[in-house]
Amino acid sequence: MKLKTTLLFSSLYLMCFFLTAQENNLSELQIKDIMQGEDFVGHLPSNVSWSSDSDTIYFKWNPENALSDSLYGFDLKNDKISKIDFETEFALPASNVVFNRDKTKKIYSKNGDIFIVDVVTNTITQITNTTAYERSVHFTDSYQQVAYVKDKNLFTWDIETGTTTQVTNFLKNEKKEKSNSEKDDWLNQDQLELFDVLRERKEKSDTRDSLMKRFNSKKPLEIYLGDKSILNQRMSPDGKFVTYLTSKRPKNKNTIMPHYVTESGYTENENTRSKVGDEQPEYTLYIYNLVNKKVYPVVLGNLEGLDYIPEYTKEYPDKVYKNDNRIGYISGPTWSPDGSYGVLDIIANDYKDRWLVLLNPENGTVENLDHQHNEAWIAGPGIGGYGGGDLGWMPDNKSIWFQSEKTGYSHIYTMDVTSKKVKTLTKGSFEIYNPQISKDEKRWYFTANMNHPGDRQFYSMPIKGGKFTALTNRIGNNNVTLSPDEKQMAILYSYSNKPTELYIKENPLFTSTESTPKQITHSTTKAFESYTWKDPEIITFKADDSAEVYARLYQPKTEVKNKAAVIFVHGAGYLQNAHKWWSSYYREYMFHNFLVDNGYTVLDIDYRGSAGYGGDWRTGIYRHMGGKDLSDQVDGAEYLISKYGIDTDKVGIYGGSYGGFITLMAMFKEAETFQAGAAIRSVGDWAAYNHGYTARILNTPVTDSLAYRRSSPIYFADGLEGDLLILHGMIDDNVHFQDMVRLSQRLIELGKENWEMAIYPIERHGFVEPSSWTDEYKRIYKLFQESLLGK
Repeated sequence: MKLKTTLLFSSLYLMCFFLTAQENNLSELQIKDIMQGEDFVGHLPSNVSWSSDSDTIYFKWNPENALSDSLYGFDLKNDKISKIDFETEFALPASNVVFNRDKTKKIYSKNGDIFIVDVVTNTITQITNTTAYERSVHFTDSYQQVAYVKDKNLFTWDIETGTTTQVTNFLKNEKKEKSNSEKDDWLNQDQLELFDVLRERKEKSDTRDSLMKRFNSKKPLEIYLGDKSILNQRMSPDGKFVTYLTSKRPKNKNTIMPHYVTESGYTENENTRSKVGDEQPEYTLYIYNLVNKKVYPVVLGNLEGLDYIPEYTKEYPDKVYKNDNRIGYISGPTWSPDGSYGVLDIIANDYKDRWLVLLNPENGTVENLDHQHNEAWIAGPGIGGYGGGDLGWMPDNKSIWFQSEKTGYSHIYTMDVTSKKVKTLTKGSFEIYNPQISKDEKRWYFTANMNHPGDRQFYSMPIKGGKFTALTNRIGNNNVTLSPDEKQMAILYSYSNKPTELYIKENPLFTSTESTPKQITHSTTKAFESYTWKDPEIITFKADDSAEVYARLYQPKTEVKNKAAVIFVHGAGYLQNAHKWWSSYYREYMFHNFLVDNGYTVLDIDYRGSAGYGGDWRTGIYRHMGGKDLSDQVDGAEYLISKYGIDTDKVGIYGGSYGGFITLMAMFKEAETFQAGAAIRSVGDWAAYNHGYTARILNTPVTDSLAYRRSSPIYFADGLEGDLLILHGMIDDNVHFQDMVRLSQRLIELGKENWEMAIYPIERHGFVEPSSWTDEYKRIYKLFQESLLGK
């Protein structure tokens, strides 16, 4: 009888739990389902390229739900998609090719080998077929030779004769002959004076050495690198010079990251990145003069503003600022098609300056062309990236084009390198993305968000500037890849609630009538299509400094509205999420649909620091992360309370990476606004993050400690009042798990009890396993249900 009672009690308990779980979810959606990622949504097309004859579109796709994407092709002639077999794919030319001046030949590297294509006959010739990895292919010697890099050295292949020549001979260390003592030198000389045979042999040996030196003079000069690494080896178009960049990397201390769940069963350590403020590499550009067999460095001492001392140093009057060599990464040279001019793109090691300079290879001097400066840091679309910005030559062979935030937004400019005359080609409160010059060199193609910050269309414009012609018109993101003949556009298109699909459309510039894009792929699953996905409203609200902030708003139906709100904070690196296309945060987008079905109002804000809004918005977080980017979240919450009837004690916040950081700051500094927060893979202390990202925004901990103190959550942990959930992968090699371990110790020492941490032993920064995603978001939902609604 006791057993039956126990079983009956257990059954009733399970039934109540099941009913409670059902009551706590009013949505058709289940967290476990939507967190399956692409297996639930569908595997979307990507990586579009064209065949050289413009008859086939190639793209990565996975409609079969296989372990990985495969290459597919859409044949325009028979209107058919087919999977490309391995042998065909292996033989296909690479998508990144380099043309000669008259575009009769093109070269590319693929799978570590070099190929040349006769464009007229479409004949492919394989230049190398080795186990080594050949790369960095380009034309030289007036387009009569193909240059490429193998290991450290540069080689050329003569198009006419097929002769391969080694051009450089980079060696680690110079071999030094052992020197004799004074005593041994005396004995050696005495032996030669005593014995005729030894003297004759010595003379013959010296004669042979002299002859060998003459032979060796025909070989490449031995260039010793010592403790420096080498990169960007390139030969000038006239074949007279080789430029190469050396990097002297300091020995900084890295972070050890243990893996606890391993195949071996043992704890295995991974050596990961160092922290911000470490000594950075020292870059030097060299020229190897092939005619005179001389090597000399490029002298950059005349760069404008090279002796600049940052404004923030005035806050540290007792601290001596030292930055003896502000030269950072040096890109280029980018040579004009006729080889007359070469331009270098240089970024300062404190990221506050970008220089475009004209190189004189004869003597290694430079002439200033364009100097871009920002008190915060240089960046923006096409500007000052990790490997330099976008840069090219105009058809006149004497003008360059480049992008600059001179007017506050990234636009296209040209400059005559002889007269230094600058011309503005585009302007306005919008951004230009990925500009390229047409095949006939008469027009531009580019993407712009001219209509709305969250809408990207593809445009054409006359080569000298002028009226934009819109080549796409559907609201959303139109990611266009032109066919080689430019008559067709392959478009990866998406809208807010419509995942990316591949379309094809005729280029309107080549047709008399406007055509409608034709959908090629259908990737979404039946499970995804069975739900009516919400189209979030793009709204704006006023921040406390009167700035207009863009956001996505998701509203529930009146009958289920619970007067609670969740604010989502997207990550950084330079991102935007209040836009009108399918989000890279698509799991979060689906979770927001789930929350709305359950009565929550959701707001997704493009806070200060987000992409798409120009330079001032981008740098609005300079020296104070957790400043305006946080107050934008607070202002968003107040907007929801004042306009949409949200209760003041029912506002939660969550996000990952930078979004997790903002969540921590919100919970620690704005406790009166946020009742609950879920911080995913969060930065707790910016002094523990990497240099390339953090030093741009906060300078370094040694030079600008105030910026780090006011920007790092660990210093504000005492302010925690609401309920905090921390979630982090233990093998996160981006934001180290150590960061949250340190924060947890701080919370323990402060005696805080209203927090908990969920750890994921086999996950890095970007989670992979659906089980981890599911566990994460079940916990986040539970947090909001309990903390905001008391369920």
